[in-house]
Amino acid sequence: MFLLFILILFNPSFAKDTTDVIITTKATTGINISQISFTNWAQGGENSFTWTLLGNLSVTSKSQFWTTKNTLKFAFGRTKLGSQDFRTNDNEFYIETVISRNVGWAVDPFFSNSIRSPITTGYSYKTKIPERIADFFDPGYITQTLGFTYDKIKGIKTRLGIALQEIFTNRQRKFSDNPNTKDRVEAFKIETGIENVTSSEFQLMENILYKGTIRLFSRFENMKYWDVRWDNLITAKVNNYINVNFNFLVVYERKQTLRTQIKEALQLGIIYNII
Repeated sequence: MFLLFILILFNPSFAKDTTDVIITTKATTGINISQISFTNWAQGGENSFTWTLLGNLSVTSKSQFWTTKNTLKFAFGRTKLGSQDFRTNDNEFYIETVISRNVGWAVDPFFSNSIRSPITTGYSYKTKIPERIADFFDPGYITQTLGFTYDKIKGIKTRLGIALQEIFTNRQRKFSDNPNTKDRVEAFKIETGIENVTSSEFQLMENILYKGTIRLFSRFENMKYWDVRWDNLITAKVNNYINVNFNFLVVYERKQTLRTQIKEALQLGIIYNII
């Protein structure tokens, strides 16, 4: 497969791309807020306040044969319930580069590189003493993928390829440890497998937009299990600066927990289009 990609990418018939390069940039930042407050309320309940800072930057260059898209996303948020201290509820950044080439087929060959990591320290509050479960690049994931992409259906883009995934850890060694080595606990691990990423975007109504991305990854050593991350966002636009956002995220990764993780959030958003 590697030889096939070399032949395609360096085929002399595609060597000269003299067409103009069209560059498109998008950059938005915003904050989502939800809040409830009680004063002399006889029916019970606690005050709560949640905020999430969001950022989304993309730069796409497109010519006759080549398309390159660079994406940066981040989300960091905290929640305060009653008299408790603020707790982190969103904590991730994601960087991705996808390079594809138009070869006149129904599918186009592509190469991608992605980086995913928590932004700062995260805790689990299931026990009396909070347990540290994440930090910057603990764990951190870097993934390279070679494969084919298909985008002939309006609103849907999908790609499938062979992936190399590197896992970096510091304290969270359960994500990188090799169970076959009993004398040491590794802080770094390389996995090979198959990755499929499908993104969709649909205008449900004049002022309501749906965006979704699902990523599937399975290791060659055990194709029985797949890591799943399905991110859904429905945005209702009130005006140029205010949105109502509903986010539904499903995560399944056996290294984290054997149970499916689900996160829902309905928040009022203040957004600013930088570019």
